[in-house]
Amino acid sequence: MVPAALADELYDKLVAYYADDSNVTVIVDRRKGERRARGDVGGGGQRQLRDRRQRPLADRAVR
Repeated sequence: MVPAALADELYDKLVAYYADDSNVTVIVDRRKGERRARGDVGGGGQRQLRDRRQRPLADRAVR
């Protein structure tokens, strides 16, 4: 990904450099600003942190 400010001098050089590598695509970053506003929670609310570790076997109910 090439920043838009450097695209004029780097894009052609990078395309030539990676021409033989089919796994590489050179693109220019044309974003104008941040997608998320600072301080804006958005996306449905507060993030919840959960403990994903399992409880010890002694604490589990026996079935």
